[in-house]
Amino acid sequence: MKIITSCVVSAIALSAAINIHAAESDKVIRIYRDVVEPAQQQAYETALKSYNKCLGQHNVKYSWLAWNHETGNTYMYSYAAGPYSWADFDTMHEVSKACDDTWHSEANPHLKGEISVFLVEQPELSRPPKEKDAKNALINVTAFTVKSVSGADEAFRDVVKKITAAAEKSNWNGHYVLYRVRGGDKDSPDYLLVTHYKSWAEYGAGANPPVWKMVEGAVGKQEADAIHKSLDDALQDVASHVDSYSAELTYTAAGK
Repeated sequence: MKIITSCVVSAIALSAAINIHAAESDKVIRIYRDVVEPAQQQAYETALKSYNKCLGQHNVKYSWLAWNHETGNTYMYSYAAGPYSWADFDTMHEVSKACDDTWHSEANPHLKGEISVFLVEQPELSRPPKEKDAKNALINVTAFTVKSVSGADEAFRDVVKKITAAAEKSNWNGHYVLYRVRGGDKDSPDYLLVTHYKSWAEYGAGANPPVWKMVEGAVGKQEADAIHKSLDDALQDVASHVDSYSAELTYTAAGK
């Protein structure tokens, strides 16, 4: 299944987890990213629909959203379950076992690979859209990998906090949600930033003004330049892609 990400970099222009847990949400999202060969796409999607049907037949009450990658590697599919509590994922694991055989026999043969991580929302470092339950057509997903040196993680978080404060002060029209990645392997990013769009036209237009112009207007050019430099100094790597919402591959629990 597939991973969702969107970023302060595209919106922004572009581990010491013990100390940050107090600022994190108690709700988490589990992401899956599936990679398939081009020739296997149709068979894979048919298998995914069969798996969804099985979940419905067993009255599994945990929904997840499906997304197709529109940029980057377009032979990827991403799925997001949540936000749920950590305990919910224990229950989900048990109730979905009834459909494991369907997944293993019908979907696995078409997979080139699969990655899963948990995303923990960072409320103090986010400006979520006002329509929280809206299923927007597109999401821009940006992955941030922080340098593995002392102070880099804290510096990154401090930068995002200052940008968010400037956005609030300016009543900026840009909105985003920052997540800390948990449970990833050595190639996983440290943070994902997700920005939602209703259309390609809205995505192309971007935020107005651009993020760094907004920050400059809020705190002055000298301070904005210093914040921008701190971000560059803290980051090892940044990557982004755009995904489109797939209603036909999404699983919606009955009554939701």
